[in-house]
Amino acid sequence: MSTPPSSSPAASVLDLAPVVPVVVVDEPADAVPLARALVAGGLPAIEVTLRTPVALDAIRAIAGEVPGAVVGAGTVITAEQVGEVVAAGARFLVSPGWTDGLVDAMRASGVPFLPGVSTTSEVVALLERGVREMKFFPAEAAGGTAYLKALAAPLPQARFCPTGGIGPASAPEYLALPNVGCVGGSWMLPKDAVAGRDWGRVEALAREAAALSAGGTSR
Repeated sequence: MSTPPSSSPAASVLDLAPVVPVVVVDEPADAVPLARALVAGGLPAIEVTLRTPVALDAIRAIAGEVPGAVVGAGTVITAEQVGEVVAAGARFLVSPGWTDGLVDAMRASGVPFLPGVSTTSEVVALLERGVREMKFFPAEAAGGTAYLKALAAPLPQARFCPTGGIGPASAPEYLALPNVGCVGGSWMLPKDAVAGRDWGRVEALAREAAALSAGGTSR
């Protein structure tokens, strides 16, 4: 992953917090208070997925109104989307998988990016292209901690943000691995809390997530 803007508090998105919230925004009005709750809970890196029609508006609002947030775009799968989300204010990009064209576009954008991988060959191909930070997806379905542990010996230069099926119980097991910088998840955003706009509950769950580490205690 390339280096984030100088205003970012860390050299890599993987190092901002142990957990990157994966956010699906259905209501534009929820974007800013939701992001403020996550940031207040200690999770500044926020991945807004491009799964809803209002995703770009959500990214734009968070970028403009939540100074403590490092907002990124997830489910980026085309070069056109890369340009759109960066223009909206995204400060990092995440894809579920990758192609040469997509990686070229993400690299040309000038912002950090995490291309998605689920096989050893994909990891090697990205390393060959100079990409060392990746999303491991879908983490649980693709082999979980056992798979990532097996990759660490032959490919120690690769670092991952595992996402997919991870919760507060399993997150510490991933964070204990030397090749994992953070994990992605949405358990701090339960549907009923978001629907009820219970931002206090979201903040509390975010704070618990921010305290996770390899041992399940504060980092």
